[in-house]
Amino acid sequence: MQESESPKLYAAREPIFPRRVKGTFRTLKWWLLAVMLGIYYLTPWIRWDRGPAMPDQAVLLDLANRRFFFFMIEIWPHEFYFVAGLLIMAGLGLFLFTSAAGRVWCGYACPQTVWTDLYILVERWVEGDRNARIRLHRQKWDLEKTWKRLLKWTIWLAIGLATGGAWVFYFTDAPTLLGQLLTFTAHPVAYGTMAVLTFTTFFFGGFAREQVCIYGCPWPRIQAAMMDEETITIGYRSWRGEPRGKQTVAGNGDCIDCMACVNVCPMGIDIRNGQQLACITCGLCIDACDSMMDKIGKPRGLIGYLALTDEPLERQGLKDKPIWKHILRPRTIVYTVLWAGIGIALVAALFLRANLDVSVSPVRNPMFVTLSDGSIRNTYDLRLRNKHGEDRWFTFTAFAPADVTLTLEGTEEFRVLVKANETKEQRLYITAKADTVAAKTDNLPVRLWITDAEGPSLPPVTDIPKAERVYKDTVFHGKVE
Repeated sequence: MQESESPKLYAAREPIFPRRVKGTFRTLKWWLLAVMLGIYYLTPWIRWDRGPAMPDQAVLLDLANRRFFFFMIEIWPHEFYFVAGLLIMAGLGLFLFTSAAGRVWCGYACPQTVWTDLYILVERWVEGDRNARIRLHRQKWDLEKTWKRLLKWTIWLAIGLATGGAWVFYFTDAPTLLGQLLTFTAHPVAYGTMAVLTFTTFFFGGFAREQVCIYGCPWPRIQAAMMDEETITIGYRSWRGEPRGKQTVAGNGDCIDCMACVNVCPMGIDIRNGQQLACITCGLCIDACDSMMDKIGKPRGLIGYLALTDEPLERQGLKDKPIWKHILRPRTIVYTVLWAGIGIALVAALFLRANLDVSVSPVRNPMFVTLSDGSIRNTYDLRLRNKHGEDRWFTFTAFAPADVTLTLEGTEEFRVLVKANETKEQRLYITAKADTVAAKTDNLPVRLWITDAEGPSLPPVTDIPKAERVYKDTVFHGKVE
């Protein structure tokens, strides 16, 4: 008895050669492609004056100094919650747009879609439109096929190199790094990163293409949870188009089975078979079908954006729901409120944060030290961050229910100089004399006031602007008999 062959889990790729199409959605995609690629390639070269000893690149991920600059905004390592908030907003935004209009991210803004569009544009420019590319693909290797493929691959590699180069420019000063790259004096990490990104861009955009969306991306499998019967997505109005065939045959629908919608699809699917995992809702099939409807004198919209709830209404010849009713529903409202709430909270936190920041870490081994005169001393490690553009003196004051004294390691004063836009580590000692309440108390709350107010005398804490003072609560541990 022969064992049955195991089913194949991966279908061999059949090359897809999308045909050129004109229309509203194709024009929208060209504009979005130009804008997004322009932002990506040009942003590292925008300058922003932050004063002396500070980088003048508008957008910079300064990993060496653990700092993120975005125009007038500066994010420090301890403020990573801003990055986490932006990532949460990105996720909620993806949920929101998918719930309202299907896979619009995949069809218009996903990097895989954008670079694949660019690579197909180059391919069409070098090899011709769909029929010419199919013919060249089936043609044996000769002089024509060789020079066209070499030219196409060379341009693809140049785009991949520019993509990798633009990426590394975000992590250091772009003009300086460019000079180092051209003179072969840049760090090996820069060359390695560019090589990896060049290859991945070349392979994903030139060869893998729709395979990345179908087999590599998890979003097609998740999107169903974000969509419902009110979600606007691309669909084929079968009640209008079926049965397909020539318009001269009585009883046939509007679809003449010209395959225009299939030939322009970058995923190689037939939207007339219904919604499919591979569909990225790019709208090119709409442009192709509308163009064909214009030619045969039929109304547009045989393929278009619609919701499942519109189908029974349109079948009966009734007017479907307005778009705003599809979009404004409980699910999308909840996503919008959450998204906006996080955004407002991040903006508020950004503008309310102080120009100085201090973290206090008690040294717990040992918890306290008994000095020769019987005094009890606690040790604390401080991290002082000066976010000003100039050097500042950080002055310390302690408030506690009992008498305690402060001592800063390395100085007899109660202030420490922290250089501009730097973090300084400082050790602080708090001491309670023997036989005092603090010395005999297990846990004594202590509030440390840290200010960067300048001047020969320190004004009362209540008179110092909030932007120039901060307090930290800690605990003083005494010796309990």
